[in-house]
Amino acid sequence: MLKSFPSISSPTQQNPKQTMGREDLAREALILLRNRLCNPRFVFSPFAHSPDSNYSKLKFIVSSSVTEASNNSVLLLGPRGCSKNAVLELVIEEVLKEYPDTISVIKLNGLLHSDDNCALKEIARQLCMEHQLLFSKMASFDDNTQFMISMLKECGLAHKTVIFVLDEFDLFAQGKQRLLYSLLDAMQSLTSQAVVIGVSSRLDADQLLEKRVRSRFSHRKLLFLPPSKEDLQGLLKHILELPTESSLPHDYVSEFNSSLLNILADERFKQLVDTLTTSDSTCSHLLKFLFSAVRHMNVETGLLSIDNFKAALASIQRQPKLECLNDCSILELYILVCMRRLEVKEQDSYNFNSVMKEYKTIHDSFQTSDYYSRNVCLRAFEHLLARELISFMDHRGHNQSIEFRPVKLLISYHELYQGLKSYRSCPAILQKLIDREG
Repeated sequence: MLKSFPSISSPTQQNPKQTMGREDLAREALILLRNRLCNPRFVFSPFAHSPDSNYSKLKFIVSSSVTEASNNSVLLLGPRGCSKNAVLELVIEEVLKEYPDTISVIKLNGLLHSDDNCALKEIARQLCMEHQLLFSKMASFDDNTQFMISMLKECGLAHKTVIFVLDEFDLFAQGKQRLLYSLLDAMQSLTSQAVVIGVSSRLDADQLLEKRVRSRFSHRKLLFLPPSKEDLQGLLKHILELPTESSLPHDYVSEFNSSLLNILADERFKQLVDTLTTSDSTCSHLLKFLFSAVRHMNVETGLLSIDNFKAALASIQRQPKLECLNDCSILELYILVCMRRLEVKEQDSYNFNSVMKEYKTIHDSFQTSDYYSRNVCLRAFEHLLARELISFMDHRGHNQSIEFRPVKLLISYHELYQGLKSYRSCPAILQKLIDREG
């Protein structure tokens, strides 16, 4: 007689996500977070929904040029790292999807193409590539200008918009500004259909334009600023919070997000963010910080912690000069303090001999035990030069002896003060002297 046994489901029939270990879940979450941090479209998507955002305003300007067959010009201004280029790329990508085959994008950079002749040649080359024409390297400035005007007219008749992106716009505003004049003057024609978008970190970039160029510019400006505290908090949550509808188990996602919200509300975390934004509050700096924090996440727990963000802050705020000071000898610290004292005394130019006189003055005044011979001091002086904590004032006088060549400090008072404070066996007299100079 055959006995019936209860059916046992094979492991292969179980949901692989349920059998997945904690470390595997953490690694999958890490991949998701890193992909987000490297994807500008996801990072800046919250700003795209607001009608008052620069994304919406810039998209309206470009879209209206396409739909209404008009000419426009606009400047994107703001500090470096405030997502000017990232938002511009997103807008161009979106407009290219909405109006395929009706837009040409010409990109120039002031660091590469600030010379008018070089810039027009690059415009002609990109237009030839876009429309599959033969490009002539031997064409003159006037030939390329006429070619650009003709192409703008042809594109306008074909209802095709040409977008000119001028990165580092302020560099194009140097010299005679022939490129800007030729470009903006060509856009005065009723048959042309173009948009000029200038990108610059100088807030006064439009004031650099000549009168004849400024009169042809539309004076539209979009100002990009670092995110406010409220925007920053929303951005952190948007980037780091795991989606509920994902391949990750719901329980793990809930636990991760709950832990994240606790961290964001923690006063210690807010202090970390304040410290971070005090030195640099731009979006690019924030993304570096978050990428470093995600890198420090413990895969065993599978959760982010305050310690991860502390380690991230320490890693991106490294101060190499302070690290160099920790490796210096006591004598080298004396030399640095002597140089600082000479600068406070407004001694514009000093050399090794001047430093030695100051060193002897300190020894005679305080009767310190740390007094070394001139040859030993010279070797310590040369070591500081090699570590680039000090340097010669100029590159002249190579044949002159080191003792007589003028030198200068390459570290600030604050760095020297912090270095002495963190130095384990720093003599008390040095601390006293640096406190006086502050």
